Amino acid sequence: MRTSRKIWMLLLLAACGQQTGAPADTGAAAADSARLAEVLGAQSEEQQARYAFRHPQETLEFLGIAPGMTVVEVLPGAGWYSKILLAYLGQDGLLIGADYSFEMVEKLGFLKGEGLAARKRWVETWTQEAESWRGAGAAPVSAFVLGSMPEAVAGTADAVLFIRALHNLNRVEAEGGYLTAALADAQRGLEPGGILGVVQHEARSDTPDAWADGSNGYLKRDALIARLEQAGFEYLGATEVNANPKDRPNEDERSSKRR
Repeated sequence: MRTSRKIWMLLLLAACGQQTGAPADTGAAAADSARLAEVLGAQSEEQQARYAFRHPQETLEFLGIAPGMTVVEVLPGAGWYSKILLAYLGQDGLLIGADYSFEMVEKLGFLKGEGLAARKRWVETWTQEAESWRGAGAAPVSAFVLGSMPEAVAGTADAVLFIRALHNLNRVEAEGGYLTAALADAQRGLEPGGILGVVQHEARSDTPDAWADGSNGYLKRDALIARLEQAGFEYLGATEVNANPKDRPNEDERSSKRR
């Protein structure tokens, strides 16, 4: 089995505003932890093969994700985290997928022809696919495109998760303000005291800023924190649970990328 060589950085930030959560209930936290472990144990073998590198239990617990929450997952893709969240959030929760705009995807250059054209229908097609992932008692789903968040979502989310999604937004920020728009959606979508969670590949602090602009998949930690604080978020902390100290990328070294 080939391991990912990425360093993973996890940030925990809160939307500015009065915290709404009650003091932690250790009994409830233990029950949620057991429920999450059960959900993880029910995933496919292919899904579970990535647990040693992505640490979903520790990641979601660090972020404070709990059953019954409304969670916006940015760039959910083929649903690696979505499948976990749907079962874990449960029927009292809600999972909202959010993808890059078509104009941004076009600028990234990853897709061409029919694959690119299909992204115009992403809200419809992803929602339909996510419905097929839902088992009994799973959370309902909806979706929107970043920069076009429905008013009905505003102020309703307990958490917005950017899991390996911010570097692409940053790399084309100068071409259309896509990162600015995404963070504005996150700020507007979160309820007061809501959580912004980030999992991101971390660039070394001594790499040139131009290399660590997101085009190579990496961002510098301090620069990212500063950008998120500028957008109105309060930095609360980070964890190294997903860190890989063997990954020391720089401008002369291109690490293999597995998403």
